[in-house]
Amino acid sequence: MSNRNSKQNKQAARERLRAERERQAKKDRTRRQLFVGGAVVAVLAIAGGIGYAVTNMNSDDANQKWRSAAEKKTFAKPANATGPQGTTIVIGDKKAKNTLHVYEDMRCPVCAQFEKLTGPTVLKDIKDGTYKAQFTMGTFLDDNKQQPGAGSKNALSALGAALNVSPQAFLDYKEALYAPKNHPQETDDAFANNQKLIDIAQQVKELKGNTAFEKAVKNGTYDRWALAMSKSFNDTKDVTGTPSFKLNGKKLEVGGNPPMTPDQFTPLVKQNLEK
Repeated sequence: MSNRNSKQNKQAARERLRAERERQAKKDRTRRQLFVGGAVVAVLAIAGGIGYAVTNMNSDDANQKWRSAAEKKTFAKPANATGPQGTTIVIGDKKAKNTLHVYEDMRCPVCAQFEKLTGPTVLKDIKDGTYKAQFTMGTFLDDNKQQPGAGSKNALSALGAALNVSPQAFLDYKEALYAPKNHPQETDDAFANNQKLIDIAQQVKELKGNTAFEKAVKNGTYDRWALAMSKSFNDTKDVTGTPSFKLNGKKLEVGGNPPMTPDQFTPLVKQNLEK
């Protein structure tokens, strides 16, 4: 009896020891998997961080290179612009009593949304003589530390080349650049590429195949003008973002925000029109 119990006890002890070894082995395997997995995640995170930093560094470098190159070029003022440096762009019936002042940045996604929703209303109002429109373009998104670049300035320079063709070409080209099929994400500095700007211009009647326009874009003819326009925007102290609108000098806002839809925009315009 005692011998049988002794054998059973020894067998039970061996089973417990085996089970304990299996549990410990499983814990060790799990620990190794967690360590390796954590290391992989850490490496990916570091790599991603480096990639993000390099991307931003390259974009910021492109911004500085663009600005440096522009400052070395001869200043050229587009036709159809006025003011000492041609930074005043007024389009529409000169006799129109009212003036809508529009402030935009070509990389601005909210501006693109406004243009999609209410841009046609603005163009119709200009055509109907409800008001003439003045445009002041900023490039502050190029200086955003999180996603710097040169697309705002480069697209503005191309808009100068379009304005040199005609006021209508300026309006049509701006509309094309903001179109959903053409406008990049804010994080994508696609407008820094001259060929991208020229390709979009093929959708504009007056710019399609226009070699003078294309030459101006490639040569950066209006780069310094773009910088001057950007300074004009920065000097407007009561405008801190885009899009922004003033009608006869009075800011148009809905609850502190710019009107985005025709249902918001049109009533505000009617309320503030000078008769």
